[in-house]
Amino acid sequence: MVEKPPFFLVIAGNIGVGKTTLTKILSDRFGWKAYFEKVRENPYLPRFYQDMHRWSFHSQIFFLTERFKAHQHIHQMDVPVIQDRSIYEDAEVFAQSLYDQGYMSEEDYATYRELYETVIKTLRSPDLTLYLRASPWTLLSRIRKRWREIERNIDREYLFQLNLAYEKWIRRWQEVHPVKIVETDGRDFLVEKQWTEKLLDEIYQVYEDKVRRAEK
Repeated sequence: MVEKPPFFLVIAGNIGVGKTTLTKILSDRFGWKAYFEKVRENPYLPRFYQDMHRWSFHSQIFFLTERFKAHQHIHQMDVPVIQDRSIYEDAEVFAQSLYDQGYMSEEDYATYRELYETVIKTLRSPDLTLYLRASPWTLLSRIRKRWREIERNIDREYLFQLNLAYEKWIRRWQEVHPVKIVETDGRDFLVEKQWTEKLLDEIYQVYEDKVRRAEK
């Protein structure tokens, strides 16, 4: 029986780090199925950025639900798949950071966490997690450059706290899962063609190795 999908790649990283851009590049180059984060469809997100205390739980539950639905679809695919941010980041980075900063109550966080722990027991973990890393200043510059209306109220301190949460999570994650860390400060996937091509070759090599092992 062939495992579905034959290759499952997660692009992880903070807001504005370049996940969607790289996901599109990979999908276009290799023909892999891409699953993008439904940021614009989250009805709570504009209110969340205006009042994090009031809307953090609602927003995170929406993302958790949508990510779980995406995972269910991914499990049925028989082609390589790329996911722009994972369900693991939703919980281990965003929800955790909101709770640590006091934006999510203890009761709400406990409810969220129980649901998350139940859900992930049914999921297949990625074959490779590509973690894109950047400083808060770089992230803020990129966010302002793309200028999404719902992100106007994001500040450097929020991005800094998320970066700390990401670093804690990726250290734990890479102890049991394959991870490749990509430093993106001062880099541009669309402009630096040679750098990007090298990264694509490295990712494709991991994919080929996975396919060869599955065929043995």
